[in-house]
Amino acid sequence: MKPLLFVTSNENKATECKRILEPLGVSVEVEFRKYLEPQESSIRDVAVGSARLLSRELSYRPFFIEDSALEILALGGFPGPYSSYVYRTLGCRGILRLMEEVKDRRARFRAVLALVDSSNRVHVIEAEVSGYIALQERGNAGWGFDPIFVPIDGSGKTYAEMGVLKDKVSHRARALRKLAEYISSWMQG
Repeated sequence: MKPLLFVTSNENKATECKRILEPLGVSVEVEFRKYLEPQESSIRDVAVGSARLLSRELSYRPFFIEDSALEILALGGFPGPYSSYVYRTLGCRGILRLMEEVKDRRARFRAVLALVDSSNRVHVIEAEVSGYIALQERGNAGWGFDPIFVPIDGSGKTYAEMGVLKDKVSHRARALRKLAEYISSWMQG
């Protein structure tokens, strides 16, 4: 099977995807490009809309994209589908300022993969990890909101403190493992 194309503008995501998928038997080719992300109220709709727009440019070549969202329960799910923009404008410190007086720090990280097959059908794979927002930034191995997100099953460490151990528990890793299973069943069926 030829490598599955992963389209992203994020080098960190590309590294993570290859590191997680290749040991599972899914060879990955990365194409770095910025692409249009429609403004939607759900991360699923953003990923599907982006995949449909990209499929016109990629001429029936199977590919996938990934979008992630940090959702903070006390903030009504904010930043959600605006996570990338909020990270670029407020960063981790801005989120921590918003959470200064908030006792309920529960949050979740969601990942949505949109896989486009050779018939231009979009298949959606989702995963999430529950956790909470730390009181301060911790760790330096991660990127994005990794220094402030503590997964429930992460021994009290932020994603950024976990290093590559993050690959065992993260929302993206869970979605990518589901993708590998899906591709395996696709090839057998």
